[in-house]
Parts: sequence; structure tokens; C-alpha cells
Amino acid sequence: MADAQALAGVFTGPSQVSEPASLALRLHEPAGPWAAFLHPSRDEFGHIHRSGFLHLTVPEPLIAPLERAGWIEPHPISRRPEWPDTIVMLYAPRDEAELAVALAVLRASWRQAAASSATEME
Repeated sequence: MADAQALAGVFTGPSQVSEPASLALRLHEPAGPWAAFLHPSRDEFGHIHRSGFLHLTVPEPLIAPLERAGWIEPHPISRRPEWPDTIVMLYAPRDEAELAVALAVLRASWRQAAASSATEME
């Protein structure tokens, strides 16, 4: 949570696209493409469920490798033709090594949504 909130331009609050108990990851100044957001929102690029798993938008080139490695599954809503296929489910990390992977995926999602090439967290 703290790592997500430390990303430049990110603010949190109840999700606008999922259950209100989910913590939304939103941008003050979203600049990414349509596929970078959880629809119908234009600024929510992910949310964290109370159980710890995440729904994120992930850059297209990362989806297949992450799926083959067992880190993500396509979100069922992405099967609908009007929704981007970049929406995935990332499972809750169980240890520090898994947390590091989850944070790397989260940062990739943020970079896509912010249309930023930044790699550092503020």
C-alpha cells in the first residue's frame, strides 16, 4: 500500500469500478492510453482488494510472460469485446520475493497509466 501511494501522482480511495472496500489506485493527471485504465474509470489503473490481490492494467508485452510464469490471469471482464485485454488479476504476495514481483508489475501499470518513463518512486 505504501509503495503504491508513493508513486508520483497517485492517490487512493474507494474503488469506482469494484467493491467500495477495494482501495483504488488513481492518478491526478492520467495520460496513458485507454487500455491503461479499469473501465469505466479514466483514472483508476488498479485496485487492491482487502484480501491483498490486485486488479491492474498491465502493458501488453508483459501479459504473456507474467501469465506463463503463473503471476497473473486475465480478468474475466476482459473477455468482453468493449473492454481492454490488459486488465489482469495479480494474486496477493506471500513473501518478500513475491512482493518484489508484485511491486514491479504495479510500477509497470503506473508507468503505462501515467504515460511516464520514470522508474523511480518518489
